[in-house]
Amino acid sequence: MALIVQKYGGTSVGNAERIQAVAERVKRFRGQGHDVVVVVSAMSGVTDSLIKLAKGVHSEPPARELDALLATGEQQTIALLSMALEKIGCPARSYTGYQARIRTDSAFGKARIMQIDEKRIHEDLKKGLVVVVAGFQGVDEDGNITTLGRGGSDTTGVALAAALKADECQIYTDVDGVYTTDPRIVPQARRLDRITFEEMLEMASLGSKVLQIRSVEFAGKYRVPLRVLSSFEEGPGTLITYEENEMEAPLISGIAFNRDEAKLTIRGVPDKPGIAAHILGEIGKVNINVDMIVQNVGADGTTDFTFTVHRGDYKKSMDVLKRVSQELKAREVTGDDKIVKISVIGVGMRSHAGIASQMFKTLADEGINIQMISTSEIKISVVVEEKYLELGVRALHSAFGLEKPK
Repeated sequence: MALIVQKYGGTSVGNAERIQAVAERVKRFRGQGHDVVVVVSAMSGVTDSLIKLAKGVHSEPPARELDALLATGEQQTIALLSMALEKIGCPARSYTGYQARIRTDSAFGKARIMQIDEKRIHEDLKKGLVVVVAGFQGVDEDGNITTLGRGGSDTTGVALAAALKADECQIYTDVDGVYTTDPRIVPQARRLDRITFEEMLEMASLGSKVLQIRSVEFAGKYRVPLRVLSSFEEGPGTLITYEENEMEAPLISGIAFNRDEAKLTIRGVPDKPGIAAHILGEIGKVNINVDMIVQNVGADGTTDFTFTVHRGDYKKSMDVLKRVSQELKAREVTGDDKIVKISVIGVGMRSHAGIASQMFKTLADEGINIQMISTSEIKISVVVEEKYLELGVRALHSAFGLEKPK
């Protein structure tokens, strides 16, 4: 008998029929003798509706109250799924984040899980119950309801699996696994049977929407076996694992991309120690994460500093940079929120040379100009104009031989 944590996303529980289908699947696992903990998201569209409702009352809703409102979406789902399980003879108990004792910090809207007290869940499992937990939420040390940010239910699922020492964490979604790239852009993309945590972490951080990045970090840190499966069709899905067979490692495992990118440049700042720290320090003070960074030193004793941020943070970043520009007496500040990032990822890069040159030549052959480059041991990322996204992804996918076999 195994202990399995299953997480179901919003589309998987999007209506009463789908909730009943999830209940039937959970019952099948119980029938095989497994203990099951289920983590659910809000029903598809509910979180967006709640945000819209909040903004109809207050254009900038207080973060604490917004979290209290958004947490109700998952609470609907846990109650409905528990009802559906009870109806088919599968005893269940629902838990909010508070009842599951998921302790977080106090960063409303993007809280981080600090600790989980799993004792009550273990007690209910011993009683033969299916435990249904609200994803995406927790409670801080002052008893305030917090939310973990978009995709936070994945993180809840993996964190619970780690705390409970589960045998496997299964993430059920509307796709049947992790693909070499988005099949909506490249129909020839193929499902991967397995992928390493390193590769999945890069893909999640670089724009792949299959798993939320913090959930992959959690899984890797606590070595939680992770499998991505479809809620709507049977299949083996994709196993995310530490195991890495160098002899069989593909050169490139996938092509990731991110549309939510913006680029900012401050030109003509003094070329001296501490300037980069000052610029990025001011950006960090307003809680904005910086991604790619390029610094170019000029012959006149000044430097140009370029970095990328999430497109949603573009305006706030630009306001900060203009203020910093005045302090440093910089020449100018420019920006562009019509860029995208495309990345090639693969543990096979460690033992193969020439990946970068092949990537750059492929893009050049398509007339795509590269604006920024970033590399790590198993990935190469480039920034290009937004209009070239699909062309670039398709060209790279073909160039590295990632299509389905004919």
